[in-house]
Amino acid sequence: YVVPMVIEESSVVAAASAAAKFWGERGGFHAEVIDTQKVGQVHFCWKGEKQILIDLMPSIKKELLLNISSITENMKKRGGGILDIQLLDYTDKIDNYYQLLVTFNTCDSMGANFINSILESFGHSLQDFFKRQEQLNDDERDVEIVMCILSNYTPECRVKVWVECPFNELDGIDKSLDGKAFAEKFKKAVDIAHIDVYRATTHNKGIYNGIDAVVIATGNDFRATEAAGHAFAARNGRYESLSTVDIKDGIFRFTLEVPLALGTVGGLTSLHPLAKKSLELLGNPSAQELMMIAAAMGLANNYAAVKSLTTKGIQ
Repeated sequence: YVVPMVIEESSVVAAASAAAKFWGERGGFHAEVIDTQKVGQVHFCWKGEKQILIDLMPSIKKELLLNISSITENMKKRGGGILDIQLLDYTDKIDNYYQLLVTFNTCDSMGANFINSILESFGHSLQDFFKRQEQLNDDERDVEIVMCILSNYTPECRVKVWVECPFNELDGIDKSLDGKAFAEKFKKAVDIAHIDVYRATTHNKGIYNGIDAVVIATGNDFRATEAAGHAFAARNGRYESLSTVDIKDGIFRFTLEVPLALGTVGGLTSLHPLAKKSLELLGNPSAQELMMIAAAMGLANNYAAVKSLTTKGIQ
C-alpha cells in the first residue's frame, strides 16, 4: 500500500516508513476485522411500571422498524441496516430513565447521518405509539424523549493488527542488545503502559499519530475514533495501553486491538478532492480494509516510538 498521511509532525511519517520497511522484511503486518457493529441510543423517560414496557416491546419494535423502512431501504440493499434493538433499564440511577440501544451495520459508510436519522424517527414513533395506548393512564401515555444520538464508543466495531518474528530477526536493532534482550526490554516498556496512566496516555497518543493521519487523509472523523479508542483503553476500570506484547517460544509478537468506525463512501470521502485522491492511492478500499490499514499505521508508529525509547532515545 501507498498510505496517505495528514499530520503536522513530520517525524511520524518517517517513523511509519521505517517501521513499514523493517516489518515488510519480516512477514509484514497481519490484520483482521473482529466486527463492524455500530451503536445508537434513544434516551427516554417513562413513568409506568417496567413490566408494562417489557410486555409492549415486541409491538414497539415492530412499529419502529415499520416507520423507518424508507430510510433503511438502500442500506438493506447493500447488506446493512438495523441488527438489534434492546431495552435498557437505568431507573436505579436516574428516575424513570430507559434507553433503546440500537446496533447497526452501515457497510462501507461511517453511517452517522443514517444512524441519527433512524434514531430520531424512533423517538417520534415511540411517543406516537404510547399516545395511542388507551389502556394506559395519562402519565403512562406520556414519553419524554431526552435525546436520540449515535454513540462514538464502538467496541464491537473493532480491528486487530499484529507483527511477529523470531528473536534472532531482532538482532542488530541496538548494538548493546541481542534480539532476545531487545524483545524483553520492549515488552517491559509496553507493560509499563498497562500499569501507569501517565505513560499509557503518551503511549496511546503515539498509536493515534499513525491512525489519525490516515483517518484525516481519507475524510473520516479522527475525534470520534480517538474518543472510542480512549474509552476502550479504560474498559478494564483503568486507562492502559491499547497494544500488547507476547513473548513465547522464541517469538516476539506485538499486537494492537482498537475500535475504528470508518467509512469509504458518504460524507467528505468523495466530496473532498484530497480525501478522494487518498482513497484512490489506497486502491479504493472497503471500510473494513481501511480499518486494517489505519490500525497497521497505528502499530507501525507505536513500534517505532517504543523501539527508539528503549534504544537510542527519542531525540
